[in-house]
Amino acid sequence: MLRMKDVVKKTGMSRSLIYKYKSAKNFPKEVRLGARAVGYYEHEIDAWLLQLGRGE
Repeated sequence: MLRMKDVVKKTGMSRSLIYKYKSAKNFPKEVRLGARAVGYYEHEIDAWLLQLGRGE
């Protein structure tokens, strides 16, 4: 499970660019971890990066 700071580091993208992808519904779904916390499955972020041609 990755938090936003980890997603930023892994993708090399800014938070604002990630939020643009999210608002365009072109980003993996977030998972509620608590009342004010969300995370992302690492394997979904990896697959998304591969789809963009930015993965390994």
